Amino acid sequence: MAAGQVVTVLGSSLLRFALSLYVLDMTGRADLFAALFAISSIPVLMAPVGGAISDRFNRRNLMVLYDVACCGVTLAFLFIMLSGRASVFAVGAVMVILGIVGAMETPNGTACIPLLVEQDRLESANGVIQAVQSLSGIAAPVLGGVLYGVLGIRALVAISCAAFAAAAVTEMFINIPFAKRQREGGMIQTLAGDLKDGFAYVWREPFIRRLMILAALLNLVLVPCFLVAAPLILRMTLHSGDVIYGAGMGFIEVATILGALSIGVFSKKMRMNTMWRWVLVIALLFVPLALSVSPAALGTGFWPPFVIFMLCVMLMAAMTTILSIFVIVRIQARTPGELLGKVMAIIQAVAQCAAPIGQLLYGGAFQGFSGAVCVPLLLAGTFTLIIAFVGKIIFKGEFHT
Repeated sequence: MAAGQVVTVLGSSLLRFALSLYVLDMTGRADLFAALFAISSIPVLMAPVGGAISDRFNRRNLMVLYDVACCGVTLAFLFIMLSGRASVFAVGAVMVILGIVGAMETPNGTACIPLLVEQDRLESANGVIQAVQSLSGIAAPVLGGVLYGVLGIRALVAISCAAFAAAAVTEMFINIPFAKRQREGGMIQTLAGDLKDGFAYVWREPFIRRLMILAALLNLVLVPCFLVAAPLILRMTLHSGDVIYGAGMGFIEVATILGALSIGVFSKKMRMNTMWRWVLVIALLFVPLALSVSPAALGTGFWPPFVIFMLCVMLMAAMTTILSIFVIVRIQARTPGELLGKVMAIIQAVAQCAAPIGQLLYGGAFQGFSGAVCVPLLLAGTFTLIIAFVGKIIFKGEFHT
């Protein structure tokens, strides 16, 4: 499964990066580039539907089907390009379709993990899959940029198509237990009922509901810190060159991978009633993070603020990844198998929808405090501190989970 994820995620990332460059080169318009990315992120709302489908059908077969669909879409787009009829609309359609398939595939893959490993290996297994996704995030832009410049867009589309096909073949050899469930009425009616059951389960289970709220709050404040704050500070505040900027963002991805791979070590000592301490440490890291970009620190030159900033962000990224995997495993352990796909998809959709809101807040805050970027970071640290103490209260009685 991990091998299939490497091929699938890397192939998809290569294609998205290639298409973004292709649109810019084809039109020269940044607004179309941004609009396509915004539209292609909407399909995340399809995740609960993907979760419902995952709980009804053979999950191994779904993995193969999703990759075959991606292969078919990219192959069709390759023919369109070869015929000379490629357009911005065609690029947007491919990105949206791939986004829909990806949104439906993610909960299916997450729901497969508890069926493939023992209970005491869930943390490590989830960590491997998370590391694979993070590694692809580093490799895809580098490989995509090089291959796009050397081979061109057609070769990259062909490579992505071949990668999806290879992933589908690899996944055919995975043995995932499956028990067919009886359904009442038609398929649409059954899936609608399953979705209703999933939302009802999340709402009536206090533990799951609290975890979902916690995940959404952390996504609101921490994920935008890595996606918006870090790039803005490296580029606009520290005035990093292309090489330093790329290295800095790469280091953050490496920290994410290391956090994912180290979850097996930390999970043995982590408990729900002490998880708030991890959030507290992250909140406190915002203090040296903000001080590193204060006017006084910036006056010492480039390297001291850069080193302090990177050390804090990397540690925060690693700890956030460990927390994320820990929460996922707790949900997997508490949720019945027939509901796992839906529940994971609902929680992921809610948490991921919080991230864009946080990105807008960060963007507005950095615009308003462009002369003192330490202020938004201190505000984010204060909000994270509040989350830590809220977590301490709501998970106070969870000693053994």
